Amino acid sequence: MTDADTATTAAVNGHEGAAVRREIVDIIASRTLYDESYLLPESHFEADLGIDSVIHESILALVKERFALAAPLPDGLYTIRELTAAVEEALAAAVRAGTAAPSPGPAPAPAPEDPVLEAVLRAAMHHTQYRRDQLLLDADFEGELGIDSVVLVSIVADCARDLGLPDDLAGTLTAPSPRDLIVELRAYRESEGGDGARAATGARTPTATGASTGTGTPDLTAPWDSRSMKDFVEGRDGDLFAKTRSFRSHLRGREAERLYWYGMPLHSRCGNRALILDELTGQKREFLMFASNNYLGVANHPKVIEAVCEATRSFGATHTGSRFIGGTNMLHKELERRLAAFKGRPACIVYPGGYAANLGTISALVKSYDTLIVDKLNHMSIVDGARLSGAVRKIYQHNDMADLERILKRCDDRTAGKLIVADGVFSMHGDICDLPEIVRLGKEYGARVMVDDAHATGVLGARGTGTAEHFGLKGEVDLELGTMSKSLAGMGGFVVGDEDVVEYLRFYANSYVFAAGIPAGVAAGLIASLDLIESEPERITRLWSNIRFLHGLLVDAGFDLEHSESAILPLVIGDERRALEMGRAVRARGLFCQTVVFPGVPLGDARLRVSVTCEHTREDLESAAGIFVDAARETGVLPKAG
Repeated sequence: MTDADTATTAAVNGHEGAAVRREIVDIIASRTLYDESYLLPESHFEADLGIDSVIHESILALVKERFALAAPLPDGLYTIRELTAAVEEALAAAVRAGTAAPSPGPAPAPAPEDPVLEAVLRAAMHHTQYRRDQLLLDADFEGELGIDSVVLVSIVADCARDLGLPDDLAGTLTAPSPRDLIVELRAYRESEGGDGARAATGARTPTATGASTGTGTPDLTAPWDSRSMKDFVEGRDGDLFAKTRSFRSHLRGREAERLYWYGMPLHSRCGNRALILDELTGQKREFLMFASNNYLGVANHPKVIEAVCEATRSFGATHTGSRFIGGTNMLHKELERRLAAFKGRPACIVYPGGYAANLGTISALVKSYDTLIVDKLNHMSIVDGARLSGAVRKIYQHNDMADLERILKRCDDRTAGKLIVADGVFSMHGDICDLPEIVRLGKEYGARVMVDDAHATGVLGARGTGTAEHFGLKGEVDLELGTMSKSLAGMGGFVVGDEDVVEYLRFYANSYVFAAGIPAGVAAGLIASLDLIESEPERITRLWSNIRFLHGLLVDAGFDLEHSESAILPLVIGDERRALEMGRAVRARGLFCQTVVFPGVPLGDARLRVSVTCEHTREDLESAAGIFVDAARETGVLPKAG
C-alpha cells in the first residue's frame, strides 16, 4: 500500500489510524463493559480479556457494520492491534478497488479536555453497552439510554472516584441526562473548598445502630443509621470482601432493632396462617400470613402433594442433566402441553425458574443491534435479561403510553428488532399494565410484545390465565411469560407463544440449554395444580371477593394503595425508617407481610406489601385490617384515633 493509498483511504472514510482504533476500542468496551484503560493494543481477546467466541463474533459483526466493510475480515485476529490493522487494510483495499462505501458516520471528536465530561462518558460506557458516539449529552438517562437508578449510582460512583470526590456522592445525584450530571459534578467539584470538602472529610459517618436495652427490646433512643442498602452497592476496596463486612455491621444493627426480619424460616405449611421461627429471639409463633403468593391455595392441596410424592417415587428425586442431555421426562412434555393449552397458545417452553425464563428468552431473542423497551417498574429479572442481551435498552415511565410512543417513534428503525416487555401485574405495586395500548403501539411501530404474567397467572381473567385474557387479547400478545412458584404452586418458569419462536428458544436460550430442568415430582404437582384451577373456578371467585373486601377496609382506613387491581395490596409509606418501624409493629401484633425497601423499590417509595389469597377467611381479613390500622397509628403512618 502506497502513502497515496493511505491518504486516500483516510480522506474517503474519515477514519485515520488512531480513529479506527478508537472506534474499535469503543465497540469492544460496549460489548464487554471493560474500562477503556484495560483495552491495550496487545490485549489478547481470550487470554487477557476473557472474550469468548460468541462475544468475539458479535464484536466482529459490529466492526463490519460500523466501517461498512463488504468483505469478511480474515481469521486469526486475536488482539486489538491485529483487528485494527485488518480494518485499515480492508478500508484501503476498498478504496483501491473503487468500492469504498460512504463513511458510516462522523469520525469521533478528539478526546475532550474537560475531565468531568470525560469521566461521565468513560463511566457510562463502562456500565452500559454504549459506544462513545452513542452517548448523546442531552439524551434522557431512562427514556433514551435505558440507564436506571441502580446503574446511575454506579456511574456516579466511578465519576466520584476519578474526580476525587466523596464516595457517598453516588447516592445523592439523580441528574436526568449526561449533560445535567456533568453540570452537577462540575458544581460539586468547584465547591470543593465548601460543601465538597466537608463531605470529603467524613461528615456523613452514620452511627451503627443495633443498641439494645438488654431486655430483648430495641432501644428506640439509639441514633438512627440513615444508610440504606443502596449505600453498600459501590464499596471500592482492594479487598473484594470489604463491602460485605461493612454491610454486616449495618445488617446487625437493623436486626437488633427488629427492623430487618427477612428470611425467617417457616415450621409449618404456609396457608392463611403459618408457624414461623423468629431467629432474632429464638421463639416460634403463629402468624396471620399475608406474604404468600399461593393466591389460589393449591400448594397444600392433597391431590397436588400426592402427585408430587407419586412421581418422585416413580422417577426419582431429580434429573442429573439439562433438558438436552438426559434431563427431559415425559412429565415435562405433558406439562408444556398443558400450559400451552391453559394459556391458549400453540407451544410452551419450561425453564428452571421464572428468573431464568426472562434471562434466557430476552438474551436469546434480543441482540446488541436490537432495542429492548421496558417499563420503569419491571421486575429485576427483565432488567438483568436486558443487560445480558447487550441490547440498546430504553425505559418508559411507568404505564405512560405517551412516553412509550415517544420512545418508539425515536427508535423506529425497521432494520433492527424491537421488543416491548412489561409486567402484567407489577409485583411491588399491584397495578396492571396497559396491555391494549402496548399491543396497539407494538403493531403500529413494528415491535414485538412480551408480558410477564408472574403475578397475573391464576389471578387475572375469568379462567385465571392472565393479563391477555383479562383484556380480551388472547393471541394478540407475541409472548406470555410466567412463573410456576406462585398460583401454580410449584417451581419453574415458562414462556408460551408460536411454535417457531419456542423451538428457537430451546436451542438459543442459555438458561434452558445449560441448566437442569425441574424434577419430575414438581412437574407432576404442577399438572395437578392446573387440574384443580381448571376444575374449581370458584377459587378465583373467592380470591377476588377477598381482594375487594380487604382493599375496601384499607382504603376506608386512609391507606394509600396506589392503583392496585390485583392480589397485591401495597401500603405506601415512602420514608424507609417509618416503613421498617411499621413492619415491626405489624409483626409484633402477629401478622406477617413484606416490608419493601431499596432495591425492591426506589428510595423514598418504601411500603408494606400485602398478598391476599383465596384461603383467607373473613375473620382473617378483618383482623389484618385492624392490625394495620393499629400499627400505622403507633408509628405515625396514620393519625392517632380521635
